[in-house]
Amino acid sequence: MFKGFRDFLTQGNVMDLAVAVIIGAAFTQVVTALTDSVLMPFISALVGSPNFDDFAKVTLNGNELAFGVLLTAIVNFLLIAAAVYFAIVMPMNKLIEMRGKHAEEEPTEEVALLTEIRDALVPGTKH
Repeated sequence: MFKGFRDFLTQGNVMDLAVAVIIGAAFTQVVTALTDSVLMPFISALVGSPNFDDFAKVTLNGNELAFGVLLTAIVNFLLIAAAVYFAIVMPMNKLIEMRGKHAEEEPTEEVALLTEIRDALVPGTKH
């Protein structure tokens, strides 16, 4: 029973997930700083307010409906999604693309040898 549990904990997927959660938690501060200290002040300079909480408030039967709070949450979500895309996803895609190009350009010795063997086995090919 303990061996199975140990094997479960040491599998790559569990460890990868643990590392991803830790890195994600640490990176949250970077994204929050970018949105709170750079993007939201920029929007505030354009529209005059750092958020839209006071926008489109309606009172209905003594209850206040604050559509601006929803608008602020949507803008914050879009800003965070843009920050993550442009700061993480796009550069990582470029790195993966560059790594893939290098791998295609330089086949390993084993691949080159196997290619020679394959080509030698093709009927009708003279070497």
